[in-house]
Amino acid sequence: MGNIAWKKATFCVNNPSIRNFTRALPSQSNDGLQSGLTHNVTGQTYGRRKPITFASAYTSISEAQKQQKSLDRDMLVSVLETKVTKRDAKSYMNRFVPLLERKGATSFKQRAAQSRPGEVENNGTLTKSAGKDPALKTGNTCPDLRPADDLTLQELFYVALVKIRAPREIDDSTLGGVGKTLSQLRKLGLISILVVDCGDGERDGTARRKADIMQANRIATAIDAYGSPGSRVIDSPITISNPADAPTSPFTSQSLFISNPHGLMAALQEETIPIIPSCGYTADTCLVEPVDADEAILALLRQLSGLQFLGHGVAENSQSVKLLKAAEVYRLIILDPLGGVPANNRATGRHLFLNLEQELQEVKDDLEAASASGPFDTELRKANARHLKNAELAKNALSLLPPTSSAVITTPDEAAKERGSEEMDLVGTKRGQNPLIHNLLTDKPVQSSSLPTERFKTVVSLAGAPQIGSLTTLAKRGMPLTIFPDPRVTPWRPPQPGERRLSLTDPSIDLARLVNLIEDSFGRKLDVDHYLRRIQDNLAGVIIAGEYEGGALLTWEKPLGLKDSEASDAARLVPYLDKFAVLRRSQGAGGVADIVFNAMVRGCFPHGVCWRSRKDNPVNKWYFERSRGTLKFSDMNWTMFWTTPKLEEQRLRDYESVCRGVEPSWADKKHQLD
Repeated sequence: MGNIAWKKATFCVNNPSIRNFTRALPSQSNDGLQSGLTHNVTGQTYGRRKPITFASAYTSISEAQKQQKSLDRDMLVSVLETKVTKRDAKSYMNRFVPLLERKGATSFKQRAAQSRPGEVENNGTLTKSAGKDPALKTGNTCPDLRPADDLTLQELFYVALVKIRAPREIDDSTLGGVGKTLSQLRKLGLISILVVDCGDGERDGTARRKADIMQANRIATAIDAYGSPGSRVIDSPITISNPADAPTSPFTSQSLFISNPHGLMAALQEETIPIIPSCGYTADTCLVEPVDADEAILALLRQLSGLQFLGHGVAENSQSVKLLKAAEVYRLIILDPLGGVPANNRATGRHLFLNLEQELQEVKDDLEAASASGPFDTELRKANARHLKNAELAKNALSLLPPTSSAVITTPDEAAKERGSEEMDLVGTKRGQNPLIHNLLTDKPVQSSSLPTERFKTVVSLAGAPQIGSLTTLAKRGMPLTIFPDPRVTPWRPPQPGERRLSLTDPSIDLARLVNLIEDSFGRKLDVDHYLRRIQDNLAGVIIAGEYEGGALLTWEKPLGLKDSEASDAARLVPYLDKFAVLRRSQGAGGVADIVFNAMVRGCFPHGVCWRSRKDNPVNKWYFERSRGTLKFSDMNWTMFWTTPKLEEQRLRDYESVCRGVEPSWADKKHQLD
C-alpha cells in the first residue's frame, strides 16, 4: 500500500498543476487519526485538537487525472480535425518534434526538483528511504537546475507574439476558450508572449494602466484554468527613450526598447506564458506611462530577433540575453474583435491569405475608399483605421522575421473555437476548426484563398450571425507578382490582326530561369525550341511569382475543325493554361500556388480558363477544388478542368477540342500525343 501511495505522490510532483498537496498516506484503520491527533508531514504529533475529516488523497489525484485526460483529449481532437497533408506533417515534425522530445526528457527531473528539493540527488534522481518519508539529505542537495552554462539555454525554442486588443469586449467564456487554445499551442511547441491592448477606451494614463492590469489578470486566470505551467503577469520590460531621438524605421529601436528582460526570461525558462500590460518606464524618470501596443510588439520583436541596438543598458553576455537569443519568433497573432483584413472582391469579405508584398497597397486603397465613400460613419472609419493598423503591424513585424514566419489576424471567437458541428462545407472544412492550431500545423489558412465562390458555405458564427467562410487572415511577407502584360493596364484579350504579340524571348522575361522553373516543377526536360515554336503566335501572357519561384504561361488556342469563316472569330479562341509550375522547394508552402492561381482567375482571365492534367497527377485534388467543372476523357489519359461559370455547350466542345489537341513539348516524349 505504501508503494502505491508513493507512486501517487510522485504523480503530484510530476504535475505542476498540483503543487500544494497533502502527502498521500495509505488508508489504515490504526493510523492515529481516529484518536483526534493531527499529524504533520514529518510524522510528529501535536496536542489533542478537534477531530478533522481529511479528504482522500486518491480522490484529488483522480480528479486531476480526469482533468488532464480531458485536456489532452481536447487537444488531440483539435489536432486530428486539422487537414494536414503529408508535406505539412513532415514540416511540423522536423521543426517542433525534436524540441518537444528534449523538453519531455528533462521536464520531470526539473519539476520534481523544484517541488521537492530535498529528494534530489546531485544527478537529478529522486531518493526515498524504505518504509519512511523520503530521506532529507544534508549538504548541497538542491543543485542549480539552471546554471549559467546550461546547454538548454542555447537550444532554439519557438515563440508567438500575441496582441489581444480590447479584451474588455471579450466575455469570460470566450476568453476561457482563448486561454485553452494558447495552452494547446504551448503543448504543440509554441510558447506565447501576450501584450494587452486596452488603448482605445482609456485616455487617462493611470486609468489605462489599471485597465491593462485588470484585463491581464483576467487573461491569466483564463489560461491558468487549463493546468500548469500556466501564465504570469509580469512587470513591463519596456523602457521609453527620448522620442526626439527616435528614428522612423521598424528595423531600429525607435522610442521603445527592452532594458529589463529578467521577468520575461524567467517566465520563458519555466514555459510560463508571460502577459505584459502595454506600458513602459521612462528612461530618465522611471515613471510608468502607457505605450502603443503595436510599438510594444515591435520592441519585443527587435529584442527577440537580435535587432535591438546595443547601448540600452543590457549586457550582451547576460543570462537573460542568452535566453532571449535562443527564442525564435515563429508567429505573430493579433486577436481583434474586428477580425481579419476586409476585402471587397472576396466571397468571404476577408483576405483569407494576404500577400503583403503584393496586396498591402490594395488593402490601403480599399480601406481608404470605403471610409471616404458614402455617408459619414465614425464607427466605420475607426474600424477601417484599426484594420489598416493591424495590416501595417503584420508588415512591419514580418519584415524583421524570416520568410517562414507569418501573422494571423483573427477574432477571439475564432481563436476560441473547439470541435463544433459535424457539418462540412464542400471541400471538407469543419466549421469548428481552430485557425491558430490549423495554422501552426499547416502554415496555411483554414480555407484556401483560391477556391471558387461556391466552395464557401454560409455558416453561423459563434455570435449567431451568418458568415461565409472564415474571419481569419493569414498574412505573409510574400513575394512580388509580375504579370506580362499587366492586366490593369492592358486587359488580356484575343490577339488582333497586325497587333504586336508577347514572346518568351522578350527582354523582360528571363527565359533561362523560366525553363528551369518548368523543368524543376514537372521533373522533365522541356524541348525549348519546339515549345517556343508552338506558342510563338498565341501567347496570351506570363505570370511570375517572386524570383521565378512559381509561374503560369497562358495561351489563346484555336479549336480544331473550325471553318474558314469561324477561324477568324476571336470569340472562338480558347483561353488555355499551358503551364502551371512551382519550384519543388516552394510547393505546399508560402502560398505560391495560390498567389499565381488567384492572379490568373481574378485579374487575367476572370471570365474563365481551361487546362488539362494527366489522370494520375497527384496535383489533381488541388485542381478539382479550384475548378468549376471537370471532364475525364475516356479514350485519353487526360482530365480537363475549367473555371468558367455557366459554361455553354458550344464553349465546352471548344474546350474539349483544345485539350485533346495541344501537342506536348517534352524532350522525352518527342511531341507525341498521349
